[in-house]
Amino acid sequence: MSAATDLTMAVEDAHLTLKQALPAIEDLLGAATQAVAGKVTVGGKVSAEAMEREQHAAHGLAWLATYVESLRQLVSYAERLTEAGVYGETERLLVEIGAAEYLAQIFGGIPMNQTEFVRLNDLGLDARTVAKARTDAAERLIASGSHPALRAALVETMKRKTPAEIVGNSGLDETMEAFRAEMRRFAEEEVLPHAHEWHLQNAYIPMEVIAKLADLGVFGLTIPEEFGGLGLGKESMCVVSEELSRAYIGVGSLGTRSEIAAELIICGGTAEQKAEWLPKIASGEVLPTAVFTEPNTGSDLGSLRTRAVKDGDSYVITGNKTWITHPVRADVMTVLARTNPDTSDYRGLSMFLAPKPRGTDETPFPAEGMSGGEIEVLGYRGMKEYEIAFDGFKVPAANLLGGVEGQGFKQLMQTFESARIQTAARAVGVAQSAFDIGLQYAEDRVQFGKALINFPRVADKLAMMAVEINIARQLTYFSARQKDQDKRCDVEAGMAKLLGARVAWAAADNALQIHGGNGFALEYAISRVLCDARILNIFEGAAEIQAQVIARRLIDAR
Repeated sequence: MSAATDLTMAVEDAHLTLKQALPAIEDLLGAATQAVAGKVTVGGKVSAEAMEREQHAAHGLAWLATYVESLRQLVSYAERLTEAGVYGETERLLVEIGAAEYLAQIFGGIPMNQTEFVRLNDLGLDARTVAKARTDAAERLIASGSHPALRAALVETMKRKTPAEIVGNSGLDETMEAFRAEMRRFAEEEVLPHAHEWHLQNAYIPMEVIAKLADLGVFGLTIPEEFGGLGLGKESMCVVSEELSRAYIGVGSLGTRSEIAAELIICGGTAEQKAEWLPKIASGEVLPTAVFTEPNTGSDLGSLRTRAVKDGDSYVITGNKTWITHPVRADVMTVLARTNPDTSDYRGLSMFLAPKPRGTDETPFPAEGMSGGEIEVLGYRGMKEYEIAFDGFKVPAANLLGGVEGQGFKQLMQTFESARIQTAARAVGVAQSAFDIGLQYAEDRVQFGKALINFPRVADKLAMMAVEINIARQLTYFSARQKDQDKRCDVEAGMAKLLGARVAWAAADNALQIHGGNGFALEYAISRVLCDARILNIFEGAAEIQAQVIARRLIDAR
């Protein structure tokens, strides 16, 4: 029996050791929350000025909470698989190594990005409080799980698997795994062989592919059956988004616009608006796009200036929007505009379902009162990004979402949880794509007489990529389950998105490093994946905004 096998046999109860370590780690988070709250509250209330001044500590608290929830979900993952009798070698190694690494980072420094680390003293924790959290169980796990032989053993299990199997047991039920298999087959046949060419040519995803996605029900996944959808939960959305993004993030993101538009209408639309638009979105007859961001607002949506003025049976929209994805081929825009000119914050905003004709590259916006220009981007291609100018663009008054002015920001807020869960799933898919590509290259490329995968630093990269992808996946599925159970999950969704984006970028960067100079060549797919991964830390709430929101919620809920 090899040393790696001995270690693998010894870690079967790693999740039990982690379960023993968790209460003290959770107490540490509680102490950190109190300490940071002391830095940012004035007169018992959170001070916006203090939150800005103490951003490093506040955002560090968000990252600590994300790590603690990640550890909880590793325990849950191991327990579910154990109960089902499918907790195998790969899964045990993923849990052991992941638990050890995240515990070690909690005590040594959590990377918020490549150059910013949060350490426990940054949060205002003293040495005695930290020492109480560093229990014998935590120490044992850190010592055993950081052993190089474990990482080598994990990579060996990955080498024996096909691309369809390499995810390991995701912890989902048979129905969801069957769904994954169907999406994976579609992605391998219809997307993966063409993705890099579409990227290099900055070409649209062909309408034939979009039609096939519609036939599979991708655009109506979570739309109720009464409106022509499949009536499934957010967990299914995660599986579909992940597998499609694993092939090409552009295809994985096509459903995002339908998801956002449908949720806006389901949560805030009138009965007539639901009957009119939901069946068309579910079938793919209507392709939506979200038109929210403005050139000078970015994440500060409450201060946007685009105006919508009532004029008879229409609203006339005037203003500029930017970073609008897939607007040319869209049939309806969800437009956020200011209907009350006497306001300068979120209270004067309204949402509109604005129909428009499909355009072409030659005539992108044939609608009267609407024009725009393409924004050339590094990655996230296939749908194209645009700046849009509205100058007297008319929307029927009946298309004011919900029929009441001033509800737009509230309506949009209701979609944030789902949008961030879906973005986290896309991030997991992109990270898995980077792993797939990196593993294949490491197995095929021979240097100094042996395949790259046989060099420990290469194998370590692959092992840690797999470990973190699994953690991000479990956190994402957890947030989806919370949403499906009608529980508030803005914190969980934010954590999944925050971690998933970092994991995707790290995986893409490491996979490119494994390629060496070839990774820098445009002909290699990893160059595309690196570009695609970078946007994930920015859209649907930049990492800094995400951390700020999580921290504020943690402090408010203490």
